[in-house]
Amino acid sequence: MQEVRRSEERGAANHGWLDSRHTFSFGHYHDPRHMGFGPLLVINEDKVMPGQGFGTHGHRDMEIISYVLEGALEHKDSMGNGSVLRYGDVQRMTAGTGVRHSEFNHSSTERVHFLQIWIQPSETGIAPGYEEKHFSPDSKQGKLRLIASPDGRDGSVVIHQDARIYATILDEADSVTHVLDDERTSYVHVIRGTVSVNGTALKSGDALKITRETQVKLDQAEAAEVLVFDLPY
Repeated sequence: MQEVRRSEERGAANHGWLDSRHTFSFGHYHDPRHMGFGPLLVINEDKVMPGQGFGTHGHRDMEIISYVLEGALEHKDSMGNGSVLRYGDVQRMTAGTGVRHSEFNHSSTERVHFLQIWIQPSETGIAPGYEEKHFSPDSKQGKLRLIASPDGRDGSVVIHQDARIYATILDEADSVTHVLDDERTSYVHVIRGTVSVNGTALKSGDALKITRETQVKLDQAEAAEVLVFDLPY
């Protein structure tokens, strides 16, 4: 079974300094049809104006992943971490028993564009943690690159949930297939470009919920960058 989530149907919030699109219910945007997909609770596409950002605020019992698309995202947290993330960087913050952090556009002239992803952990009350890795475009070109997993396999960041996130960059001649094990689902989010997923044409910002299928096939792409989530029911 497959269900399309179109980009233009997402929740929208424009605060001047922040232009955001919410795939699932978040903040003032509430849609009972889109409250998450398994443990995947949030995919926010955020564009933050120069010098602006999210002031220090708290989280707990959540796996928070940032995937930077353009610009420079400055991060600081109560664990003592501080860094500037750019395209290809993936950051994982385990909120656990509680953490406070801030996210700002590091540039005074260019916007920062990134995806903020929240995954519900398999257990609560664990110690907060932080990790970041860089995944070059070449490592994603024409292949599914594992970027997050419960065991850190293949150099991926570690998340505390039986979930895996793959990133891929595809052009016209490229085709990739991900096999789904029994009792697994998939959520495919198109970051940019166009691509066919299991025969369904998707464009930038679109997504596809996949349940009770044996595979996820991506082909007929044009300048596409895509995230493929492998999730438990």
